[in-house]
Amino acid sequence: MPATAPIIILHGLFGSNRNWHPIARSLSEHHTVYTLDLRNHGKSPHSDIMDYPSMADDVLAFIENKITRQEITAPVNIIGHSMGGKVAMWLALNHPELVQKLVVVDIAPVTYQHDFSDVLAAFNAVPLTTIQSRQEADEYLSQAISQVDLRQFLLQNLQFKGGQYRWRLNLQSIQHSIANITAFPDTQGLQPFLRRVLFVGGGQSDYINKSNRQLTRALFPKASFSMIKSAGHWLHAEQPEIFKALIEPYFE
Repeated sequence: MPATAPIIILHGLFGSNRNWHPIARSLSEHHTVYTLDLRNHGKSPHSDIMDYPSMADDVLAFIENKITRQEITAPVNIIGHSMGGKVAMWLALNHPELVQKLVVVDIAPVTYQHDFSDVLAAFNAVPLTTIQSRQEADEYLSQAISQVDLRQFLLQNLQFKGGQYRWRLNLQSIQHSIANITAFPDTQGLQPFLRRVLFVGGGQSDYINKSNRQLTRALFPKASFSMIKSAGHWLHAEQPEIFKALIEPYFE
């Protein structure tokens, strides 16, 4: 294994580390790669507190633990998608000494208006105590969400445990914290992050646009932007080969 900085991958809202396993496997041919579950997602602990300082502190604790155990050295590289991208940016702004290279996937350090009420309503509409299969869950989700790919993505959170189906997500905490998730913390008093940052956006997504690029460059003056025209918000899953071709040279 080459002596390159390790790569930490942070998933987006309603996701988990498993969404990134194909990309992680490819990157692991030349790098040490860690895919994390953020709080209230995947196998990570549930918490009533869900905001970017708290989530960044979770990642910070992971990094510091690995350094203490002499399993890695700082600084590290980070890939963050959507919510995970905001976690990564907040960590880089507050602990720049720990971050070498940063890839932010289809998100900017700004507040968005989308409150994900449609997705949350779809989750809550599934009668977990009575459904007998994943197909039944999909049928309930389809009443609110027409996109098959999005439903399959959300269904990765479904597990059969204790004799019934359950969501791995802490939906209650996510729902109560949605304003924190769509926002970005106040950056007044923080210095810009002066290392390189690659922003990769989907051409069919509006999360990265002309108006927020200017705000992004104020915090990340060495930012560069690459857009995958044929992809939407989940571009790493929609166009994995193009995505890998963009980021792999960045980490060399």
